[in-house]
This record gives sequence, C-alpha cells and structure tokens, in this order.
Amino acid sequence: MHGAGRGVCRWAGAVAFTALWWWAAGRLLLAPGAGALEGAVAAGGWGLSVLPVHCLPKARADGVLAAGRWRRAWRAGRPQGDARGTG
Repeated sequence: MHGAGRGVCRWAGAVAFTALWWWAAGRLLLAPGAGALEGAVAAGGWGLSVLPVHCLPKARADGVLAAGRWRRAWRAGRPQGDARGTG
C-alpha cells in the first residue's frame, strides 16, 4: 500500500506542475500584463522538461559496474613499479 500512495503523490505533483506551467505559458501568450513570474515559471518548466528523467541511480541501473572496476583496469595497464603512471 505504501508504494501505491507514493505513485498517487507523484502523479498529483506532476499534474499540479503541468497545470502551473500551462497557466504561465497561457498568461505569457494571452495576457498583456504577464511579467517576470510567468516567464520564470514557463522557462523553469521548459528547463525541467529537457532533463533526462529516465536516468536511474547507479546502484539501480541494469548492468551496473562494480565499485573500483575502472580503477583496477587502469592500474592493470600500467608498467610495474609505476605507482602514478608518470613514466
């Protein structure tokens, strides 16, 4: 039941922010007195829309790499006795 409540809250928030964005965009287009508030809301909403919302935290992603994997591969390619890789 806890997961269902979280989903409802996310949808409600998304609908509320969408309505707020449409209000701001409509005011900018139709109302001669629209100003900085409407512009900021519309620009901020557009900026959020271009974020990659399909991204997951690294620990939850499919095929996640183990911690330290790149470090081990980097060290494996160095000559023996070269601790810093400076030659």
